[in-house]
Amino acid sequence: MIEIGIALSAERDTNRLMETILLEAKDLSNADGGTLYLRTEDNNLKFEIMRTDSLKIAMGGTTGKEITFPPVRLHDPTTGKENRTNVASCAALTGKSINIPDAYEAKNFDFSGTRRFDQGTGYRSKSFLTVPMKNSQDEVIGVLQLLNAIDRKTGEVIPFGDDIQPLIEALASQAAVALDNKQLLDAQKLLLDSFIELIASAIDAKSPYTGGHCQRVPELTKMLAKAACESKDVPFAEFDLTEEEWYELHIAAWLHDCGKVTTPEYVVDKATKLETIYDRVHEVRTRFEVVKRDAEIDYLKGILEGKEDPEKLRAKLDERLKKLDDDFAFIAQCNIGGEFMAPEKIERVKEIAKVQWKRTLDDRIGVSHEEKKRRERVPAPALPVVENLLSDRDDHIIYREGPEAAAEKDNEFGFKLEVPEHKFNLGEVYNLCIARGTLTSEERFKINDHIVQTIIMLGQLPFPKHLKRVPEYAGGHHEKMDGTGYPKKLNKDDMSIPARIMAIADIFEALTAADRPYKAPKKLSESIKIMSFMKKDAHIDPELFKLFLTSGVYKEYAERFLDPSQIDDIDINQYLK
Repeated sequence: MIEIGIALSAERDTNRLMETILLEAKDLSNADGGTLYLRTEDNNLKFEIMRTDSLKIAMGGTTGKEITFPPVRLHDPTTGKENRTNVASCAALTGKSINIPDAYEAKNFDFSGTRRFDQGTGYRSKSFLTVPMKNSQDEVIGVLQLLNAIDRKTGEVIPFGDDIQPLIEALASQAAVALDNKQLLDAQKLLLDSFIELIASAIDAKSPYTGGHCQRVPELTKMLAKAACESKDVPFAEFDLTEEEWYELHIAAWLHDCGKVTTPEYVVDKATKLETIYDRVHEVRTRFEVVKRDAEIDYLKGILEGKEDPEKLRAKLDERLKKLDDDFAFIAQCNIGGEFMAPEKIERVKEIAKVQWKRTLDDRIGVSHEEKKRRERVPAPALPVVENLLSDRDDHIIYREGPEAAAEKDNEFGFKLEVPEHKFNLGEVYNLCIARGTLTSEERFKINDHIVQTIIMLGQLPFPKHLKRVPEYAGGHHEKMDGTGYPKKLNKDDMSIPARIMAIADIFEALTAADRPYKAPKKLSESIKIMSFMKKDAHIDPELFKLFLTSGVYKEYAERFLDPSQIDDIDINQYLK
């Protein structure tokens, strides 16, 4: 019994645990058969494991053979009356063991189904020992039923003896506690998984432009990790993951972007250079319209004054309006962002900014408290005032409230951060002159801060021993193999294989994603080509990138998650040299 108790406590698989319970009970009582039922949430007894040695019946559990018998009802579904005619349901309802020497002679129970079974198989069901399984709260969570005790000397079917019943009841008690503990652990694990997936889904839902990212990265991570486990080549020949390590990687992958809950949507979703809560290009367009109206007014005034030839005035106006239209079209195009902005374009933005317009209304009324405070840093000019068409004003600067704790030299997390001087800079010229993409250095820092927050948040959680590496795995997907990554500037030797796997998964998903505001979805070949450059620049693990290609993981992922229009032919051999 002690050895059985130890075995039950050590078993982590629910099916194997239930099988161990039934088989040990059969062995103790030398029973020919047995059934283990579990109580369901709708208050029925579900068949979980069935064994009858003489008939070679083995169903449920690890056998893979489904038990198709309907659950035993504890109550009549119509009247609600307790079902005490079935021996298993009676034991569950009363919480007491029932020992029947011969089922055919039992008067208080309905064994008609048993008789039909016997008639169809030639079997003789005789002695039954039915024991309720109670957990530590004295709740019946299941029923253990043994069939046909066999005399060890004669081989004949005999009743379950009074000496055996206490042992089976003691075993059932131990088993119930072990099974209840396992069910509680499974329920907690399910709750944890559901909560983690809820967080990830909420992050994806927060921005329509990253929807699905937190769900796709775990899938790709597991695909590449599986390929690494199956690989016989160096450096993965010795790499493998236990069941607990797989779960650890699963949790880390789902939580890899949990820090994005702190990232403002208008930064994550910034599709154009002038976009904040709204796209300020509309405000710029209005100023251009004002300047054009002023040009027309000046023309009309010139006509009225009669000091200059009307045709020359009209020619000047047309030229001026055309220039303003061209300049606005240029500014609007600059607002879109791109891979590169030439120096001459930046200079043209600055020249256009010098065009002036007249403002006659107070720009310090009807604004938020914070904006008003920023504007009051400098004295208000007397109205009307002539201002530049585009400007970088002092009130465009949002200062930091204090130093970044995560950037301090000896911070506990080992972050090595380069912090911009200001928290945000909303300057119009400053933003329109962004050389690549749509984000300023301040906004990029804020975007990157999500991984800092991920590490801090996960580092504060009391992960059990088998999940201790979740923060490391989740927090390393922006690091680079040459030590120039973010936020700890780790190099390849500082990172585990799972952490390096997640870096590749995060990059490939981002390249192929069709829901980003700042780019069109890239084709498969283009994405692989970009990653090959990242490999050459020592940004991603070269061996993992090779495995990513040779294992076909890239293609498997593409077929599952990419739009068919993105999937094109690719010769991976050019990237394997």
